[in-house]
Amino acid sequence: MIARRLSEARLALMLLTRVPAGQLAEPVPGLEAARWAFPLVGVLTGVLGWAAFALARQVGLGAELAAVLAFGALALVTGGLHLDGLADFTDGFGGRDRARRLEIMRDSRIGSYGVVALIVVSAAQVLAMAQAGADFAAFLLAGGLSRFAMLVLLVWLPPARADGMGRLAAGRAGAVLVPGAVLGVALMLIVGGAGLPALVAGGLAAGFVGLSAKRRLGGQTGDVLGAAQILSETAIWLVLAAQAA
Repeated sequence: MIARRLSEARLALMLLTRVPAGQLAEPVPGLEAARWAFPLVGVLTGVLGWAAFALARQVGLGAELAAVLAFGALALVTGGLHLDGLADFTDGFGGRDRARRLEIMRDSRIGSYGVVALIVVSAAQVLAMAQAGADFAAFLLAGGLSRFAMLVLLVWLPPARADGMGRLAAGRAGAVLVPGAVLGVALMLIVGGAGLPALVAGGLAAGFVGLSAKRRLGGQTGDVLGAAQILSETAIWLVLAAQAA
């Protein structure tokens, strides 16, 4: 049981980051089995983001530059996976119907909607991170809860495509949410008073993405999950910044 769970967690790490995780032993778990570990991976990325921020501050850089480096470190660790999803998802707004939107989202080229979304979200997250400061628990909360948002969408929405990550990791088993929910509550308690507002803000952002995807696409895709993660994370950082002001 423990070996299987570790294998699932490693698969989630391999999927959501570029962190070396070694070779998976047979039998290799499916993505549906590994998705419970998404919030744990988010916590790990939060640790790495905090380390970049704290190190930058330690060598004398200001909060804004430290936040830029932390944001860059997070993008590097994740391979820009979620940012790419945001760009593709927003580019899809230009499609007239479901089929065209899915076609646009699959196109590797970035459009004007995607460029604007990346600029606005990146700037908002960097500035909010700088204002919130190098709080270790804040990085863990933003990383963990935003990956939990991905998990909620996987349980809530059917896959919009017959292939891709959204299809492979989809499933309606609500029990998969339990570990992430427990982790989220623990992180909220550690953060303190800002924890609940941050959860609400992150949930609203992810809910917006989910409702939009349901109406425009008929379900979720890997790009939808990426957009939900990055927008949820940004909303959480905005609340944490407001609380720190």
